[in-house]
Amino acid sequence: MAIDRWMLDQLEAGGSPCLRLYRWSRPTLSLGRHQRRLEPHWQALAEQGLLELVRRPSGGRAVLHAGELTYALACRPTSANRAQAYRVCCHWLQDAFARAGLPLAFGGGAAGSSFGEAQQRSSCFATATAADLVHSDGTKRIGSAQLWRGPHLLQHGSLLLTPPAPLWQSVFGGAPPALAPLPWDSCALEQALRHSAEQALCDGGLVEQPLSPEECQQIERMAPL
Repeated sequence: MAIDRWMLDQLEAGGSPCLRLYRWSRPTLSLGRHQRRLEPHWQALAEQGLLELVRRPSGGRAVLHAGELTYALACRPTSANRAQAYRVCCHWLQDAFARAGLPLAFGGGAAGSSFGEAQQRSSCFATATAADLVHSDGTKRIGSAQLWRGPHLLQHGSLLLTPPAPLWQSVFGGAPPALAPLPWDSCALEQALRHSAEQALCDGGLVEQPLSPEECQQIERMAPL
């Protein structure tokens, strides 16, 4: 996630807004920037080689990055109101799902009765707030969190696809959300998200730009959170 922090740095320095979609090479548990309560067994799972532990630059609670797609959006919202910024910065996600006949709305309550008290404390997907996107039955599909620096915003999100039930049980002590399968394969999903992002975020123009060797070196030198 150092790349995502670097995206915000570049935006602050006068660079262009940037959207990044990515998956993880191995299961990883990311902890929110201000999340201080860590479940004791998480370190044990990491020591057993079952997952990695990282700290996100954005807020929120723990997210298991396995069977999901992560997005990072660095931009300058027209409104400093955080609730309004979430709505603007999530519109492209809602548009992509609406086109597939799977409308998503912003949450506001519990994500499901199958989650226990420990999950309510530690898992991002245990509850659905006004920052998150849920299906009509209240099941949370996308969790998002923000980091603001003045007028500049980094918004992170995790889009659940096929979360691995055994690992989820080991990490959070319960079953993952019972999600309906999506109508896309991995490539079609990213194409659908890109199409919606082009329309909702930048009026029809996304430019793919791989990191240069110099930029990779800058990111590697960044201090951990």
